[in-house]
Amino acid sequence: MTTLASGTDTLTRDALTVLQPGFEGTTAPDWLLRRLGEGLASVGLFGRNITSPGQLAALTAQLRAEREDVLVAIDEEGGDVTRLEVRDGSSFPGNHALGAVDDVVLTREVAAELGRRLAACGVNLDWAPSADVNSNPDNPVIGVRSFGADTDLAARHTAAYVTGLQSAGVAACTKHFPGHGDTAVDSHHALPRIDVDAEVLAERDLKPFRAAIAAGSKAVMSAHILVPALDAERPATLSRRILLDLLRGELGFDGLIVTDGMEMRAIADAYGIERGSVLAIAAGADAICVGGGLADEDTVRRLRDALVAAVRSGELPEERLADAARRVRDLADWTARAAAGRTDADAGDPEVGLRAARRALSVTGAEGYTPLTAAPYVAAFTPVANIAVGHETPWGVAAELARLVPGTETGGFTGPDAGREALAAAGSRRVVAVVRDEHRHPWMTQALDALLAARPDTVVVEMGVPRAEPRGALYVATHGAARVCGRAAAEVIAGV
Repeated sequence: MTTLASGTDTLTRDALTVLQPGFEGTTAPDWLLRRLGEGLASVGLFGRNITSPGQLAALTAQLRAEREDVLVAIDEEGGDVTRLEVRDGSSFPGNHALGAVDDVVLTREVAAELGRRLAACGVNLDWAPSADVNSNPDNPVIGVRSFGADTDLAARHTAAYVTGLQSAGVAACTKHFPGHGDTAVDSHHALPRIDVDAEVLAERDLKPFRAAIAAGSKAVMSAHILVPALDAERPATLSRRILLDLLRGELGFDGLIVTDGMEMRAIADAYGIERGSVLAIAAGADAICVGGGLADEDTVRRLRDALVAAVRSGELPEERLADAARRVRDLADWTARAAAGRTDADAGDPEVGLRAARRALSVTGAEGYTPLTAAPYVAAFTPVANIAVGHETPWGVAAELARLVPGTETGGFTGPDAGREALAAAGSRRVVAVVRDEHRHPWMTQALDALLAARPDTVVVEMGVPRAEPRGALYVATHGAARVCGRAAAEVIAGV
């Protein structure tokens, strides 16, 4: 392990220790390596940092050559939110598909295999799973990232996921506390507000977090949401009542509390990232996640200096910052022990994700359906991707269907004329219409209306939350848009 720079005082080291920054590029920049030598203890990775498992392993080795106990974190949920396979689509279905199967053994196996792949690449902290109960069907940012709208189902699968992930030596970071499921606003863009009483929160939203804590989740991520029943003034990330009184006190969590990305507008617009980070640590958070949008040395310097200045002014107790830094180091120690105890004897189960995706399918109309005999036209009705998912990751069934039925063609459509445009593009070919959360997008419903009126033999594939009524000659709900979900749907459509 690199010796910390002799000129770096304890306060400055602690301020660096609590940061989880990102960076640009597929190799670590000099400034990041230098900060690791000065006390930085964590690094966050995003899709922009990853091109292949081999490259990722080389990158994490580069980080550990500078500081061997560094926490390397990633936002890898599987399903729609993938960083390991950001350019190809995930080999694992997401939470909603696992909830649809409702087999906790399968969920544990999927999480364990995902953990094994992360550990093999040198990643030891996963900002997952999402424990949010998707109680609001109009939620624009959770949706298929949730195990479902049923509290008990979400709780048992959250616990299984935590157990599976950590069995591979990768620390779970259960999110988004105290629950982001009942929101109609994306906290990347604005501050969501949840207006229900404390009893509803306790029985609905907090149960999966209680289950995660009981399962031993090493970390919990806070949500940038306002919950007046718990704290009428401060969002959860900045609230002592929520982080200390509720999460630490009532729920008994003793692990690492990580913030959601501090550059998200729910915090950045109202407080700024420097002020927000000081308030978060003061409220009980232990690690500041930043880097999804701001990924440069200046951001690290600004946050470090803001924390040091807050301690020196008396606004942030030095003991609170020191306690936060200690918790970061404690988690780093756990991951080091877990890595030392890992063995390559367990080769894992590389097909578990595909098997799970196949089991997650809900199919309507199969009895009268004749599989394709000629190449179809796949019309993808494409909504704007939320920031958590990103626009880089491909989705749909076209690529997998083309592999099974050569000659398959595809096009993307959006807006009020999407149905008419898709019909014109398809010509005489059989249409496979792919939607994502039709119930949230009236223009998608209109597009399907137009398609089915003209072409009742259209196959419909829903790759979001399947709340709209099944329709079409064949209707397939995948409960997520991972690559393996597309493959499973394509197999049904092609009759293989």
